[in-house]
Amino acid sequence: MLSSIATTALRRTTTATFTSAVATTRQHFRPALAIRFFSEDSHGDFAPQRKVVEGEDAAMKMIQEHVESNPVMLYMKGNPSMPMCGFSATVVQALKAEGIDFSSVNVLDYPDIREGVKKFSEWPTIPQLYVDGEFIGGCDIIVQMHESGELADLLKDVAKSEE
Repeated sequence: MLSSIATTALRRTTTATFTSAVATTRQHFRPALAIRFFSEDSHGDFAPQRKVVEGEDAAMKMIQEHVESNPVMLYMKGNPSMPMCGFSATVVQALKAEGIDFSSVNVLDYPDIREGVKKFSEWPTIPQLYVDGEFIGGCDIIVQMHESGELADLLKDVAKSEE
């Protein structure tokens, strides 16, 4: 049987060895965890096309352009194929269930747009849906409209105007 001093020394050695092994393992595997969405040897046409938005005025101008030029515009966290929050995912599902094409902006990529859209609509949360230049609402409102059929009626008018 080990003395209490020997037991404490053994624990410290084991803990130090384990901590060192974990740190080494993390450093070893960290590069493998990096995800590359765009390869440097790919053609530039395949790179993400992002405009630089700096300042509130530039953000408000860009939001105004988006809302006016896109019949159905969604400001969300993430993108329709990979929403980054449950509320955004719910709104995307409702829009897809209605079978309508829509444009979207990932506000996580644009901090100024993220804050600007809240001021633009005077609505504090994201996602935000605009139809024909008019702010419709956030997740709860869109879900209620979808369930009641109001969203389908609203989007039918948009589909007719596009034809």
